[in-house]
Amino acid sequence: MAHRSSAAGKAGKILAWVIVVFLILCAAIALFVVTFDWNRARPWVDDKVSQAIGRPFAINGDLRVGWQRPVSEHGWRAWVPWPRFSAYNITIGNPSWATAPSFAKLDEISFDVEVLPLLAHVISIPSIDLVNPSIDLERLKDGRDNWTFQLPKSTEPSRWTLRLADLGFAKGHIGLSDQLKQLDMHVDVDTLGKPLPIGDVMKQQEAASRGGAQKVIGSGGASKLAAQAQTASGVREASAAIASSSARATSSSAASAASAASAASAAPTALTAQSVSSPSAASTSAVPASSTAARSGPGIIYSLAWQAKGSYRKTSISGEGKLGSVLALRDANRPFPLQADVKIGDTRLALVGTLTDPMHVSALDLRLWLQGESLSHLYSILGINLPQTPPYATDGRLIGHLNTGANEFTYKDFTGRVGGSDLEGTLTYESHEPRPSLKGRVQSNVLQFSDLAPIVGADSNAEKAKRGEAVKQPTDRALPVEPFHTDRWKVMDADVTFSGRRIVKDPALPITNLDTHVILKDGVLTFKPLNFGVAGGTLSSDFYLDGAKAPLQARMKLEARHLKLKQLFPTQKTMQSALGEVNGDAQLSAVGNSPAALAGTLNGEAKVLITQGKVSLFIMEAAGLNVANVVYEKLFGTRDIDINCMAADFAATDGVLDTRTFALDTTDALIGMDGKINLRDESMDLTIHPHTKGFRVFTLRSPLYVKGTFKHPDVGVSKTAIAIRAGAAIGLGLLNPFAALIPLIAPSHEKVTPCSALIAQMRTAPQAPPPGKHAVH
Repeated sequence: MAHRSSAAGKAGKILAWVIVVFLILCAAIALFVVTFDWNRARPWVDDKVSQAIGRPFAINGDLRVGWQRPVSEHGWRAWVPWPRFSAYNITIGNPSWATAPSFAKLDEISFDVEVLPLLAHVISIPSIDLVNPSIDLERLKDGRDNWTFQLPKSTEPSRWTLRLADLGFAKGHIGLSDQLKQLDMHVDVDTLGKPLPIGDVMKQQEAASRGGAQKVIGSGGASKLAAQAQTASGVREASAAIASSSARATSSSAASAASAASAASAAPTALTAQSVSSPSAASTSAVPASSTAARSGPGIIYSLAWQAKGSYRKTSISGEGKLGSVLALRDANRPFPLQADVKIGDTRLALVGTLTDPMHVSALDLRLWLQGESLSHLYSILGINLPQTPPYATDGRLIGHLNTGANEFTYKDFTGRVGGSDLEGTLTYESHEPRPSLKGRVQSNVLQFSDLAPIVGADSNAEKAKRGEAVKQPTDRALPVEPFHTDRWKVMDADVTFSGRRIVKDPALPITNLDTHVILKDGVLTFKPLNFGVAGGTLSSDFYLDGAKAPLQARMKLEARHLKLKQLFPTQKTMQSALGEVNGDAQLSAVGNSPAALAGTLNGEAKVLITQGKVSLFIMEAAGLNVANVVYEKLFGTRDIDINCMAADFAATDGVLDTRTFALDTTDALIGMDGKINLRDESMDLTIHPHTKGFRVFTLRSPLYVKGTFKHPDVGVSKTAIAIRAGAAIGLGLLNPFAALIPLIAPSHEKVTPCSALIAQMRTAPQAPPPGKHAVH
């Protein structure tokens, strides 16, 4: 017993000494930590960090370590203090080729480390606080950048795991100089005064975008755009409700069938059908999917704000926006909120929405507004090749799926205003090799015909200057000289259908609607077809424009079918009783990089035919200058005469249209025409030969001439023929006043026009040589 008691006493003493030594050691360590000047460890820390990141690292201020009890812990864990590390005036160096003296600067960095997780090889940091961080990013034209660090590679996986819960900072600055993208930006980031939910941010951006739209397309256009968006949303809601009703009907039908098949299963089946078709289920199904705020949920909040200024490709950039918490980027299950309102030159881009799985950038879901002077300006910003347009504003939903090597962005169910026209549709942009592509459909319910003019450069010089085009249209030229941007055709493919349901135009223009299918592939642009509704008929065409060749090579095929004479001249009262249809065909080819250049090299044939029509006698008499009959018809009304046939056949050679055949034969008159139209200099030299049928008194029947240019035409009567007739009248009048009437009395021309031969000739299909080649006429 004494031996056991002695052994127990010794063990107790040893344990007591161990405890005392441990306490003394802890006290010594605590005393060391408290009294140690941690600045003496800065060279060692600087060296280790520099080796780890492959860049110079320096703590130029104090390095401090303090201990504090964790306020978030409870029980005995709350008595285990955490060390808090603080470093001041920190710099991270740049590569030797960089222009900025440092990559990053911080006034202060502070963080706590949990002690107990260290036993499990976990470095758990509840929060890192940064004070005034400043980062300068730089990339050269050869692709070298200063944000890629040469970190040492380890052959074995690390036993340690880093766990970071939060990141906060007072203010931050990011500078970016990217010579490769021609981007120079300065961004300031700060915390918001209070977190904002996505719904509030959405309302703010909607109001800001409405104000921006008023500046671009006017208050009237902005109001119409808002009405369009509301109508489109209602249509989507109605479609969702119909789909929900169809689903309920299907479920009910299935329930009825099951009930008829088995009485035993009727009760549960009926209950199931009733639950599916309940009002609460219907209301849930009919919720529209157009609201990003509704899809994201009320838990999505913004905590950071940013402002940016700079330039992109020598174009000024300014903008502001909001972001979610920085560490929310790591959570693949929580959408990361984004908001931006950026102006690049005359283009404004605004968005509100979320980014899914931000660390892997997998998906975007945004409300997107676009506004600017011309859709073509999006090419230099987004790389999307769109045509020249008047000022525009759009509103829609952007859905993005970002995958390695092939990203896809869909601007879904967007509405817009372009000039005085409305737009709606869905477009999908895919970035893949060898070129990205744009696919989709666009529709205009009310299309201003004048809004199509910028596409071919036919708008005014003032409008050209407004949308940023330096090319001016000469005052003496009618055909547009603005060149096509064929260099852009080679960087993107496209497959887009466009329809204009109702066209608003000059009352004298008999166009009603437009449909086209635009295909751009390998630098070749085709419109197949490009169809217009014209005068109750159709004007169908196929255009093939090879922009991969220099100069551009074009082939054109046109077909006019069932154009009503009455509707061709809607503002001419004398034509409202006209009957008959116009049909025609043309095959043409050309080379040139503008509409004027193409017209100046035109080769091919064009044919027009009218048969079995009626036209006002007044028009025919006016064309024949039959003075007495014109006066009579003006006083006592008009009557209709039959058109036996009209045929026109033009041959184009190097931009010169030659009248091979032109004959208009009616029961009362025969009109012929010959001459040329030069599209190179836009000049005309035509002679019209009117011949009346039957006896006409007081006629000044004489050839008409059409000369001058398209912009300044000169139409008149052949003065030589009139002088001969007037001289004869005066000479006879000296002998006998009544004899002066003899030259003004026209003899009858009863020669029958061979309409059947003309019609047969016109039914021969026109031909065109390859672009740049001459046809054999």
